[in-house]
Amino acid sequence: MSRTTEDSHGTGRNGIGNQPPDGPAAARRGPVVAALMLGMALAALDSTIIATAVPQIVGDLGGFAVFSWLFSGYLLAVTVTLPVYGKLSDTYGRKPILLTGIVLFLIGSLACAGAWNMGSLIAFRVLQGLGGGALQGTVQTIAADLYPMKERPKIQAKLSSVWATSAVAGPALGGLLTTYGDWRWIFLINLPVGALALWLIVRHFHDAHRDRPAAGTRTRVDWPGALAVFAAGGLLLTALVQGGTAWPWLSLPSLLLFAGSALATLATVLIERRAAEPVIPGWVWRRRTISAVNLALGALGLLMVAPTVFLPTYAQAVLGLGPIAAGFVLSVMTLSWPISAAFSSRVYNRIGIRNCALLGIGGAALVLLVFPLLPYPGAAWQPALVMLALGATLGLFQLPLIIGVQSSVGYAERGTATASILFCRQVGQSLGAALFGAVANATLGDRLTHAPAAIRAGLPHDLDGVSRALQHAGTLATGTVDYLRRAVDTTVEHVYLGAAAAAALAFLSVLVLAPRRFPVHPDAHPAPPAETTPDATAAGTTGDAVASEGVAPGDPGPLGDTGRNGGASTPSAS
Repeated sequence: MSRTTEDSHGTGRNGIGNQPPDGPAAARRGPVVAALMLGMALAALDSTIIATAVPQIVGDLGGFAVFSWLFSGYLLAVTVTLPVYGKLSDTYGRKPILLTGIVLFLIGSLACAGAWNMGSLIAFRVLQGLGGGALQGTVQTIAADLYPMKERPKIQAKLSSVWATSAVAGPALGGLLTTYGDWRWIFLINLPVGALALWLIVRHFHDAHRDRPAAGTRTRVDWPGALAVFAAGGLLLTALVQGGTAWPWLSLPSLLLFAGSALATLATVLIERRAAEPVIPGWVWRRRTISAVNLALGALGLLMVAPTVFLPTYAQAVLGLGPIAAGFVLSVMTLSWPISAAFSSRVYNRIGIRNCALLGIGGAALVLLVFPLLPYPGAAWQPALVMLALGATLGLFQLPLIIGVQSSVGYAERGTATASILFCRQVGQSLGAALFGAVANATLGDRLTHAPAAIRAGLPHDLDGVSRALQHAGTLATGTVDYLRRAVDTTVEHVYLGAAAAAALAFLSVLVLAPRRFPVHPDAHPAPPAETTPDATAAGTTGDAVASEGVAPGDPGPLGDTGRNGGASTPSAS
């Protein structure tokens, strides 16, 4: 029996992951889902809770020139380890990888709380990121293992709600801890949350059945490939994060980092071609379903930089809002996103995953194009309404694609497939920060260069400088304040136009590359073995038709655009 077929009928020690929705697993999923949400909360709260404590951290430890690496170091570690953890979870199972991730994150948190200078804090943040990479990828994979395809929007909506809650509660919690306590508590608070998640996972979660190696054989891990992936991703992301900030784009450090990343990427390809169990298998890019979604979510990461990075600056510099009010303008997007994602199954079950994603990202492009049309200076409710609509459209875009990919592969490939799309989204965010940062600097630089001669002297030279100057607008002449605000307004408008172009790229990736009917693996519709018969399998589609989308012959049919039986072609899904 093939591995793909056998995985589809196996049951775990407690049945979780491979039982039908009304089987014994349904009663036991609650504690596991709670653990997943707690684990996701650790990663989701991380950046938002730290951002409010940066002034206190710098005041205590110093290191203002390098404090941005508190975020960049964590991001690098998470991004470059995602594909490695994805492969390891397919090889050794989800449970040991998730436990390892939580433990590493908690050790990193405890070490951060005891940091004695900025260098040590950055190093411990990287350690946290090594755990965060395992958390993000493995939690998403286990969520797909626990639920059949038709129920996955429920768990994904719950996980999305964790991010939404963290976006709102993180800054407030960080402010409270630093105001009435010490900044070190923002790391110590992770310990009880992580300890509870650990206990729930150890007590209640057991991996689904996996094929065991034949007697006398050993499971081989592609450690050279893992190191090559780590080097290629680390060098590239360092170049993108630091380029144009720590040094000019065309300087020697940038050129060396890009060249080193290119060489490491070449080495990765050569190593992975020879590896028996590659970290990033070739099928990740050969299958249209996965490669299309990888590119589309990479473009999503790109466009997300516009609201998350530049909207708070716009709200404070142009609208004159305080930090809390500016954060609220952005946070409304995180409120509509999970709600839209929760209802997305009703849409893609009627029109198909591909069409649902096209509808969502097409709507997002239109919403992003509305932003430059907002009046100047405008009112706070106007960009907030735009962000509310953006979150609603992106909920229809991202979740169906993730579910489509996870449903197209079996247990033995799901960790790798999930990690690949998360990796591409993270790389897209880093690329977007670099690209849109260059757009913003170029636009603002042009406005400052062509400022009226009467106010040109003494003007700031970059976006951060302009933002700081406008925070003390009372010390500036009236004409100077208005000119700087209009310059920021134009700068952010150009960034949003770039984000709309990224949305168009995502639209084209899905339209041109994604199959019209997403293939569905048997694991997507867990059913008791007695119901899995050759007739039931044949009722889905022909083996050749499914195999053309990268799924083994004999698997159930693809999730298509007709929606006649709930979006799938097998009796078990209807």
